[in-house]
Amino acid sequence: MKFKSLIALTAVLTLTACGGVDPNSPQGQRQAIFKEMLKVSENLGGMLRGRIAFDETRFAEGAVQLDKLSHEPWKHFPQVREEGGDTRAKDDVWQRQERFQELARNMEASTAELVAATQNKPLREQALVAPVKRVEDACKACHEEFRAY
Repeated sequence: MKFKSLIALTAVLTLTACGGVDPNSPQGQRQAIFKEMLKVSENLGGMLRGRIAFDETRFAEGAVQLDKLSHEPWKHFPQVREEGGDTRAKDDVWQRQERFQELARNMEASTAELVAATQNKPLREQALVAPVKRVEDACKACHEEFRAY
């Protein structure tokens, strides 16, 4: 009886360990970048929507960080879809590369515009609403076409 219980426990633990995404894989790396982008973007939006106290320095730093991050995930989408893993990327990412890359460049352009908007000091929250909205719209456009929910 003890032996059967030990085998069952070992099997459960082995299967549990197999459930994660390798953080060093292309999928793991892009997921980490997207999570960081979401966190930064939520902080910026939170400052403009009153959920977080507006801090000019933190906002400008966040815009720069988001711009740097916006250039990173695309290089972790290999030319051919990798097998395995629990990805939310639709097959269209690999089948419609030209459109996917176009939306990636739109994202990069929108974050660059946001950084440019933070150069005019003192920052006026109202002047930042439109650039943040363009970043959010760029995210949404790509998600609608290329992310499986």
